[in-house]
Amino acid sequence: MSGPGLVPAIAVHGGAGTVARSSLSAAQEALYHAGLAAALKAGQIVLMQGGSALDAVTEAVVSLEDCPLFNAGHGAVFTNNGTHELDASIMDGRTLAAGAVGCVRRIRNPVRAARAVMEDGDYVFLAGEGADRFAAEQGLELVDNAYFATDARREQWQLVRAGGGTALDHDAANLFAVLPKTPLDPGRKLGTVGAVALDREGNLAAATSTGGLTNKHAGRIGDTPIIGAGCYANNRTVAVSATGSGEVFMRLVVGHDISARMEYAGSDLAAACNYVVMEGLPALGGRGGVIAIDRGGAIVLPFSTEGMYRGYAQGDGAPVTAIYR
Repeated sequence: MSGPGLVPAIAVHGGAGTVARSSLSAAQEALYHAGLAAALKAGQIVLMQGGSALDAVTEAVVSLEDCPLFNAGHGAVFTNNGTHELDASIMDGRTLAAGAVGCVRRIRNPVRAARAVMEDGDYVFLAGEGADRFAAEQGLELVDNAYFATDARREQWQLVRAGGGTALDHDAANLFAVLPKTPLDPGRKLGTVGAVALDREGNLAAATSTGGLTNKHAGRIGDTPIIGAGCYANNRTVAVSATGSGEVFMRLVVGHDISARMEYAGSDLAAACNYVVMEGLPALGGRGGVIAIDRGGAIVLPFSTEGMYRGYAQGDGAPVTAIYR
């Protein structure tokens, strides 16, 4: 399905986890809604000007990486050695071209680096110092590692470190606000940003970016930059960006599984996503959510956690954002 009559659309997420209503004030909620809406508008402007889904998801994720409320870019969580290591990926549903970076420490917007890897074409995935050097060679903006830190993330890290585990950024934030003296549940470890889009030509794209787990072991890479797991796009089926228990998302190859259920088993978008999120993940002890848009423009945003920062916009309509179930 493409051409006239196809309404461009975009969806974003800012991570899933334990997001209790009691943990956010009305003013804090308003800031999160504003951050999500700004990301949607950034992508929506691209789409309504006839731009590509690939450009739309890039701009939406850059907006989320630049917002300190979310665990990506400025506002990324701390590793167990007190630094920041970021991962990102992007995929073009038209060509199945993809790019990813992992454990980068100096790239202001990792999603731009992932796209540069994709467009360079020699590789799909670069990591560590080599990825940072590649970004510099491509003329991307580099920053000191301290740029990614915020006072709130440092407090979260200190709390989680005292508990001896790791945590999804939103779990850590919630527990810090509500139960500051209670040990953290080490199984609560989710947190990411992402975007999926459909353009007027019927092309799909997805992008995902993260700072990882609070207090994660330095060098840990989760599902975010793994093509087919945390990010997948295929014009025949769907674009997916995931947020959740990264190790489980990798084992289930969540993004590709959703696409395969649609392409090979004839599942519709909602059924494919709901099965993976509500049945597949819990069976292995995982939790989280996905945002997905199919080739006809249908959008679903299912999640199994208490909350997921999320939103969507269709055509030139006003962005719709949400946090809680």
